[in-house]
Amino acid sequence: MIKLIGITNENNLETDISIDSLNSTKYKWYWVDFSEPTEEEVKHLADTFQFHPLAIEDCVQRLQRPKLDYYEDYTFYVTHIIREEEKEIVKEELDFFIGENFIVTFHRKPAKEINHVWDKLLSQKSFKKRDTYYLFYQVLDKIVDNYFPLIYKIEDDLDKIEDNTQNKSMDYLMNELFDTRYMLLNLRHSVNPMRDLLYRMLNSHHLSGIRERREYFSDIYDHLLKLSEMVMSNREITADIRDSYLSLNSHQTNNVMKVLTIITSIFAPLTFIAGIYGMNFENMPELTWKYGYLLSLGFMGIVGLLMYLWFKRKGWFK
Repeated sequence: MIKLIGITNENNLETDISIDSLNSTKYKWYWVDFSEPTEEEVKHLADTFQFHPLAIEDCVQRLQRPKLDYYEDYTFYVTHIIREEEKEIVKEELDFFIGENFIVTFHRKPAKEINHVWDKLLSQKSFKKRDTYYLFYQVLDKIVDNYFPLIYKIEDDLDKIEDNTQNKSMDYLMNELFDTRYMLLNLRHSVNPMRDLLYRMLNSHHLSGIRERREYFSDIYDHLLKLSEMVMSNREITADIRDSYLSLNSHQTNNVMKVLTIITSIFAPLTFIAGIYGMNFENMPELTWKYGYLLSLGFMGIVGLLMYLWFKRKGWFK
């Protein structure tokens, strides 16, 4: 689907525009949104707007790294929209073609960020101070703002894993922890390139529209810096929780092994004594002695008790 908004030279808004009859001289600037476009609609990128084939190829091929490319009379941007679906981070690409008097957005899936800015633009009454880079800022700011709820949710999940108030098994917690680390990894693969994109935009000498609104785009860059730090710190937290669980598991294993070692150590001499007296030889000393059985049991009990007291004195039961 293709939607159009045009701001005339008299600063009036028009929406009843067909892309086939688009007259750029009539408008001060216009916005064309390609939402879930068909193959026929994609052809307008080349036929109507004459965009560079490499930029169109980046639009068609799914999920490019966030970047910007300079062309003769427009700039091409690739950004990432992030949302959570079924406890997984899903990334979608949102592309921008921005010229002096036009902005073209392209996305394969519905984008609530675009719809939010679109509805906001329709509700405004004055457009004198509005231009293409103002729209670009609005959409980009909404994209970055929608990163924060995902980070906050991950932080809450990490708190639940660390506290473990429901007494879940360690195997289950480790699975949740590694799922969270995977989500953070996906976030980092979008947040860091977006941060680098904003840095390049702010330090570019070719983008006069951004220089005129430097404080606004700097605010987005600050948000991305904060997001990047939050992703890294949460990944470190997951590593600390993982190490803590592994240490606890190792400690519990050592305790179990210590108990088993003590039991084995106590019964080893008893088994030795019982093994000797269990041999079926005819000529054995004390074999027919009246009190031999009681004496052997008493001797084994004394040996077991002495070994228990010795282990306790060594501190093996602490």
